Amino acid sequence: MTALILAARKTRGPSWEGIAQRIGMSPVFMHSACMGMNALPADKVQALVAALDLPAYAADLLSEPPTKIWSQAVPTDPCLYRLYEIVGIYGPTIKALIEEKFGTGIMSAIDFEMSVTRETNPKGNRVKLEMSGKYLAYDAW
Repeated sequence: MTALILAARKTRGPSWEGIAQRIGMSPVFMHSACMGMNALPADKVQALVAALDLPAYAADLLSEPPTKIWSQAVPTDPCLYRLYEIVGIYGPTIKALIEEKFGTGIMSAIDFEMSVTRETNPKGNRVKLEMSGKYLAYDAW
């Protein structure tokens, strides 16, 4: 399914942000669903199938709850590796600060929003990642 979507996008030429705008979704969530990591709501599935002129069976696949599987422990792609590096270096700090501000718990990756923006900077353009996830306290039972 992902290969079909990538081929359709390449053939038709719209950007991920353009497709997301056309179907009325966040480009981050929509792309993750196209990569098999999330499921789209029925109305968004139909809009995506139409936007990329995908075959009808694509709608069923895009609606299915995903089985999230990573193929590598640490990716070798430089961009993805740097994100792992950020978590490796700053993960314990982020965890400590979340616990200090909220208590012992986690940030949800299900009730979650993220944006990727470009910031102009005299030292060179910067990538800005903003993440917002619902706080979930650990439960004792």
